Amino acid sequence: MNSPIIQLLVLAAIAVFLILRLRGVLGTREGFEKPPVAQPVADKRRKPDFEVIEGGPDNDIADHVPENSPAADALAEMKRADPQFHVGEFLGGAKGAYEMILMAFEKGDLSSVTPFISEDVFEAFQSVIDQREEQKLTIDANFIGVSNMAVNDATFDKTTKEAEITIRFASEMTYVVRDAGGDIVDGSDSEVKRQKDVWTFARVMGTDDPNWRLVATDA
Repeated sequence: MNSPIIQLLVLAAIAVFLILRLRGVLGTREGFEKPPVAQPVADKRRKPDFEVIEGGPDNDIADHVPENSPAADALAEMKRADPQFHVGEFLGGAKGAYEMILMAFEKGDLSSVTPFISEDVFEAFQSVIDQREEQKLTIDANFIGVSNMAVNDATFDKTTKEAEITIRFASEMTYVVRDAGGDIVDGSDSEVKRQKDVWTFARVMGTDDPNWRLVATDA
């Protein structure tokens, strides 16, 4: 056997040896396989998709009163005195309180709303109720809903931490006043009465009592 053939056989044997070693280390792949992609590890400290700008406008306030107005400053002070206070949530509660107090007054029974009205408001409402009873008048009222409401004003006393928020309400109801004989003397069964009220609610911020109380009313 001549020298060139021997050299070829030796090289072929080396090539086979290397192939076997590589198969043992890398394994085999059939077709084209994409290399595995490392999955990103969740970072609990990842920043949110939005950035809160320090010193930027508080939309909870700016959505309801003009920026930099006295009312906006008062609402901001309320939030500093009571971090749990939220203007939007307050307005939702005021809307429900408006219906509840108004209908209690129309029905002539304030017992269910006494914790939510001041002594002065209670006396004023009760005086009207007493006059209706003396005249033997009865009221049949059905509340339809609040068509509009907005913050009219807000004040905050830093010394006493007493907050007051005045709200304009526009509501609709059916309203009928009947005399002792059952005859209608005011209102109508078929016509909707549109009513406007300006109510002021007050609370001492930062106390354990979460209730706002109606302290003043106006038309």
